[in-house]
Amino acid sequence: MNLIESIILGLIQGVTEFIPVSSSGHLTLFGRVFDIDSGLMLSFTTLLHVGTLLSVFIVMRKEIMEIFHDIFGKITWMLVVATIPAVIAAVLLGDFLDKMFEGNTLGYQFMFTGLILLSTLMIKQDKKQLSEQTDRNLDDTKTHTVNEGIKAITYKQALIAGIGQAVAILPGISRSGSTLASLLFCKIKRKTAVKFAFLMSIPAIAGGFLLDLIKMIKGEGSAITEINTFVLIAGIAAAFLSGWLAMNFMLKKLTAKGMLIFAVYVMILGTLVLIDQNWLHLVF
Repeated sequence: MNLIESIILGLIQGVTEFIPVSSSGHLTLFGRVFDIDSGLMLSFTTLLHVGTLLSVFIVMRKEIMEIFHDIFGKITWMLVVATIPAVIAAVLLGDFLDKMFEGNTLGYQFMFTGLILLSTLMIKQDKKQLSEQTDRNLDDTKTHTVNEGIKAITYKQALIAGIGQAVAILPGISRSGSTLASLLFCKIKRKTAVKFAFLMSIPAIAGGFLLDLIKMIKGEGSAITEINTFVLIAGIAAAFLSGWLAMNFMLKKLTAKGMLIFAVYVMILGTLVLIDQNWLHLVF
């Protein structure tokens, strides 16, 4: 892997990690375009997540600091509950997950992400209820916290979001998209859903990085040992910068129209991948 490929893949990772179009799917696709070994690509993808994890800490710093001030509070336990389904899925899938990153079913998974995003357009939130909730929050500024909306999420809703995240362990299915859809169907306000989805990414990303370190210690193939250090750092830096920009976009600009645009995009991409896999064979 050269420097240009690393930077391109880092930019793709950062943007698509938080915008609901599947970072794993795009990286799997471009790994095939650049003819990178699937095992190395999976390891490199894990390390690129370090860049996006840093962007989460920067953008969500106020929310994270508030959690640290009450480390054994409700939000911490909600994140634990939301992470359990993904851990179970990773353990059960095992080697099958590595094979999925070869991209043989990638087109179908992109299409599935599109359907998930389209389904959110059917959700109608109670604007009166949301307005009343906002008013209550503003009535007492002394007790208002940046995580007040997140604390209103129930453990059941956190578990549902976790199941959505577990489904997205497969490449081509957007983690942010499936998590957001799960929360929106639970009638969680859109901005609150985005924030909680970002917080859920912290244990997911950290866990993946830990697994890669374990592989390296065991002497298995790892991007840490097989890719030039400067090239690796450049990719992680690109992931950080693009992730920071994507997160700010999602928090400030995401609308139902945006979800529709993303849905159309991934369905078109899925169609093109299926055409290539079945007839053209330019990439697959």
